[in-house]
Amino acid sequence: MDSFELAIRNTVEVVTEDELRAVMAQPEKSVYAGYEPSGEIHLGHLVTINKLMDLRDAGFKVVVLLANLHAFLNQKGTMDEVRELSDYNRRCFEAVGLKGKGVEFVLGTDIQLTSEYELNVLRLSQAITLNRAKRSMDEVGRNMDAPRVSQMVYPIMQMVDIHTLGVDMALGGIDQRKIHMLAREYLPTIGAKAPLCMHTPILNGLNGKKMSSSEGNYISVADSEDEIRKKMKKAFCPPEIEENPVLQTLKYHVFPRMSTVTLKRPEKFGGDREFASYEECEAAYAAGEIHPADLKGMTTEGLIEVLAPAREYMNE
Repeated sequence: MDSFELAIRNTVEVVTEDELRAVMAQPEKSVYAGYEPSGEIHLGHLVTINKLMDLRDAGFKVVVLLANLHAFLNQKGTMDEVRELSDYNRRCFEAVGLKGKGVEFVLGTDIQLTSEYELNVLRLSQAITLNRAKRSMDEVGRNMDAPRVSQMVYPIMQMVDIHTLGVDMALGGIDQRKIHMLAREYLPTIGAKAPLCMHTPILNGLNGKKMSSSEGNYISVADSEDEIRKKMKKAFCPPEIEENPVLQTLKYHVFPRMSTVTLKRPEKFGGDREFASYEECEAAYAAGEIHPADLKGMTTEGLIEVLAPAREYMNE
């Protein structure tokens, strides 16, 4: 796989691919993703974390913004609480492999409280309508039926983050798209460059519904082997390919970190079978050659292997 294919695999879109090719031709290139501090780093976060590791391996400098001030504005906790969670989340990111040369962690409040930053926020707030700001937050904000003024500042700050960090590309889930498109449209009005943007899919929770802490339908990077097996055993696994959370786990978490995955089963049910790609496995499942229970078992063991270094790191 060449560096461009590595950069774009498992993405929903790149705005634009021509811009990505131009950036990748540069001797130095950088990408950032921002994360509101969270009590658990789970498979939902791991989609973009895996992509950041792909981009690191494709030659990008990776900047991770631990967005403690954004979390505060989005009603996720007090400043002390979100600062403590920022430290924990950094440890989680490092545990799954996002560390080393070419990876930098930046705490939001270390760059967002300067006079230059605040002036840029105010300049953009004059240009962007309240309606556009609210629409950009529809997918990421809490309690958006009665939004706070702070939540309208949130997307403008995210735009200024891109400029302040000086990165070439902004990475996020597809729920970040509206904010990123605002950045492309309005950052040039303050003399900043329009960023290249890359978006990853939003995966289903294990029960087939939207992944959320309140549903408890996720696997944390800190879960034990027994916890992973217990959760995966209960996972929704329909015969269909689309919206199948077990197949999504295999595609976005197991195969990116493993070159082959082995299905183990008794000879009377077809015996063991090795898969060298997700596409090969998906085709076999669609053809009825893999039972849902066997798919769950194969995915579970692959996920346990992928997350083993994280469990060891977190327990040090």
